[in-house]
Order: sequence, then structure tokens, then C-alpha cells
Amino acid sequence: MKSKKDSARIVHISSVIDDVLKTYRREPDGELLQVWHVWDSIVGDVIAKNTKPGAFKGRILLVYVTSSTWVHQLQFLKAEMITKLNEALGKSLIDDLKFKIGPV
Repeated sequence: MKSKKDSARIVHISSVIDDVLKTYRREPDGELLQVWHVWDSIVGDVIAKNTKPGAFKGRILLVYVTSSTWVHQLQFLKAEMITKLNEALGKSLIDDLKFKIGPV
């Protein structure tokens, strides 16, 4: 059983993700970090439960999905998702989304 002292050090990952990502990203790309904050509200509850933004390669956002069915379905929604993400970010920062089965 964990002591009270040990549990005081436990922090939810969402509270530290910005700091971690900033150490691995160039400063101009800092605006892209906002994707993690707006993702659920942009894509909606159903898609958010089956997807998670994973990483950036230039202006391409890798999105992890739960199944090949979701990969296929999201291909039809890709253009709309890119538009909504760029609007939420305030400028055109994402050119493409790549979907991959992975941890959600």
C-alpha cells in the first residue's frame, strides 16, 4: 500500500505534457502543443474515445486510433478535421493527418 507521502508525488500526465513536449520540440512549434488541449472538443466525444493525437512530423499530425475501422472512417473526415484544428489553433499549422492503430 502506498503511503501518503508517495501519493503526494503522483501527477496526472495531462498536467505535465506541455513541459515534456516543449523539451523535444523547437520553440516555433510550441503552438502545435495546443492540439492536445483542443482535440476532444474539435473531434467530438465518440471520435475522441477512439483516437488520440500522437506526434508531429513537420506539419503532419500522427493520430492513434483504436482499430482499422476507425482508420478507414476517419479518412472521410480528414479534411474537415484539419480545417477545424487549424481554426482552433488560429492559423494553418497542420497540413495532413496520418492515422495509425496504436495506444489511445
